[in-house]
Amino acid sequence: MSSTVADQLLERLSQWGVKRVFGYPGDGINGIMGAMGRRAEAFDYIRVRHEEMAAFMAGAHAKFTGEVGVCLATSGPGAIHLLNGLYDARMDHQPVLAIVGQQAATALGSDYQQEVDLQSLFKDVSAYVETVVSPAQLLHVLDRALRVAVGERQVATVIVPNDVQQMAAPKRQPHEHGHVMSAVGFVQPRPYARDADLEAAAAILNRGRRVAILAGAGALGAHRQLEAVAERLAAGVAKALLGKAAVSDDLPYVTGSIGLLGTRASSMLMSHCDTLLIVGSTFPYSEFLPKAGQARAVQIDLYPRNIGIRYPIDQALLGDAGETLERLLPLL
Repeated sequence: MSSTVADQLLERLSQWGVKRVFGYPGDGINGIMGAMGRRAEAFDYIRVRHEEMAAFMAGAHAKFTGEVGVCLATSGPGAIHLLNGLYDARMDHQPVLAIVGQQAATALGSDYQQEVDLQSLFKDVSAYVETVVSPAQLLHVLDRALRVAVGERQVATVIVPNDVQQMAAPKRQPHEHGHVMSAVGFVQPRPYARDADLEAAAAILNRGRRVAILAGAGALGAHRQLEAVAERLAAGVAKALLGKAAVSDDLPYVTGSIGLLGTRASSMLMSHCDTLLIVGSTFPYSEFLPKAGQARAVQIDLYPRNIGIRYPIDQALLGDAGETLERLLPLL
């Protein structure tokens, strides 16, 4: 039996290191479900009771493993059900790939049964969304979707009409005009804070008499460095919801969560500080942060887009939280 586009899709997912897929079957993905049966040993396929749960579980998989989460749904209403879970992943900056079926490509544009404009439907929630209309298109679309999901920590969506799923996959990509070659893999860019920026940040922190630290999801792998900096500065540490595991609540200088469900201690820490160090957080509620002009602020983040979006920043440090704190510590 010749390999189909659906077989090639699953093989490519394996090459990207995907081992688990959350989904719910339907006619729009019959080709993919058949291929899943033929490759049952390659995937831990989690069949959910509702497509919404597939999207939420893919997002949770990304949060707890650091890997890309993959969810699978059929066309029309099945695809629509994914949206709530995908928005959760988008808002929490988690890498999730949604693979969605569609009515036969030959029927699109005819108001066919359960025909939904999936490109428009997924455009807002996805950083990348594309429909595969040719077998030769699949690999580069899937590779780019995964690269966007992993590299930008966003949702990406690949739509595959059910007739395309069952077409024969090309044995090799045509070497001719209009065809695109692609490859598996992604290298995460690694911003590295400049020495001058570290010195400027240290000067601000060293002048502070009441330093507060806000730790978010970006600080999760930096608990040792975060504790060392907090102890060196005699600073209190409040934690955004996604950063709850960054440092232990048992430490005497940790005030717990901040925000609508936060502690009084965290609120007092922010309202009385004169210096703020934000580590890997885009905590949204500005009313729980120091008042404008109250505190000088340093922000450490891996992504330039996050700098200064919640509080006026005096010095930004672009880079991995643990690595940047490690370099900052000797200057404090």
